[in-house]
Amino acid sequence: MSLLASNNPTLVDLAKRLDPDGKVAMIAELLNQTNEMLLDIPWIEANGATSHRTTIRTGIPAPTWRSLYGGVQPVKSTTAQVTEGMGMLEAYGEVDKALADLNGNTAEFRLSEDKAIIEGISQEVAKTIMYGNEGTKPESFTGLAPRLGKKTGAASSDNVIDAGGSSTGCTSIWLVGWGENSVFGLYPKGSKAGLMAEDKGQVTLETAPNGGGRMEAYRMHYRWDCGLSVRDWRYVVRIANIKIATLTKDASAGADLLDLIAQAIEQIPNLQACRPAFYCSRTIKSWLRRQQKNSKNVFIGMEQVAGQHVTMIDGIPVRRVDAISNNETAIP
Repeated sequence: MSLLASNNPTLVDLAKRLDPDGKVAMIAELLNQTNEMLLDIPWIEANGATSHRTTIRTGIPAPTWRSLYGGVQPVKSTTAQVTEGMGMLEAYGEVDKALADLNGNTAEFRLSEDKAIIEGISQEVAKTIMYGNEGTKPESFTGLAPRLGKKTGAASSDNVIDAGGSSTGCTSIWLVGWGENSVFGLYPKGSKAGLMAEDKGQVTLETAPNGGGRMEAYRMHYRWDCGLSVRDWRYVVRIANIKIATLTKDASAGADLLDLIAQAIEQIPNLQACRPAFYCSRTIKSWLRRQQKNSKNVFIGMEQVAGQHVTMIDGIPVRRVDAISNNETAIP
């Protein structure tokens, strides 16, 4: 049975529901090409313009074994409210009108230039999802790493698996169970999800980049308002402190990645209640394939998903996220 099904829309799903002009869906597809994580994240409209308030259950009431003629006291659960922040990510793209018109295909030339901006936006969103911290950068939002940043001492420490590395040169593998009751992306109330692109058309630059003075240019404005809600931290597992320098093909030394992944899978409360996916760097994805060849525990393979070959472990896709650092400092 596939674990990929979900009722929550991704960016491509949402783009198809917007007023069609032929551009939004194209941009959503470009983002997916540069950031595999965006294939999985469900995006949900926040209940506020700048933040999202969610209620989480913090305690489950205990029932009573009743004897004949004995009474039962009423019980209730305990809850807490958490406010998640969102950030505004913006960029402008400007190209010299004369240069864009020179090749006879102005629109295609402009898009080729703007792809670099789209790539930068995609990388910044991915990096913030992984490492963003409102405490040090309040204009952004808090990502996954600050929420699961301790091996002990926090409630979420139960879902931090230590791979044994120390000092620097470490990395992490993440297992995230996406869903509206677990982990999801946010966009402000009353707005649109994903990257919004507005063609400003021909504009006059008052100060040209080369030597000052005026020049005619084409301008694009990009904006992405987004955030991350971790409603239930039990659906996020971090395999931390993977020392890359000590990895070996047969796992005789260093981290045994497949064994650690098996542990991570069992930490998710209900795989059928979410859209699970693993995220790791390109280096770790390579080591996974190498260790699998030397392991008797064969549960890693390739499957066709939406016409693409995807690495799967126990039916869970393994995505490459270049924003995951290979030089993390080991968490305490």
